[in-house]
Amino acid sequence: MTETPSIFSRIIAREIPADVVFENDRVIAFRDIAPKAPVHLLVVPKTEKYANVVELATGDAALLVEVVAVANQLAIDYSNGEFRLVFNTGESAGQTIFHVHAHMLGGQLAEGTLGD
Repeated sequence: MTETPSIFSRIIAREIPADVVFENDRVIAFRDIAPKAPVHLLVVPKTEKYANVVELATGDAALLVEVVAVANQLAIDYSNGEFRLVFNTGESAGQTIFHVHAHMLGGQLAEGTLGD
């Protein structure tokens, strides 16, 4: 029995279109289709191996460092270097796609978005 690929894997495979702003061999980044800030990019490892950031940190710390570094560079490019980086972990925390990903948010956050 094979699992259905995540929407992110389908974007990586170019089965679903996305506004890609960065890509290398291990990471892809694209604009969120329901942005919560003026700049809302998703930074996604190309592997489906890790469902959340805790699994990624324990399974491939170097890849987590790369995700954060890509988010930082995108913040420099799109948001004057200022940003919020959010990883939702678990359904009750708002995670709906169980393929680890970071939300890079820049600019004024939308109303109802978690503050400090």
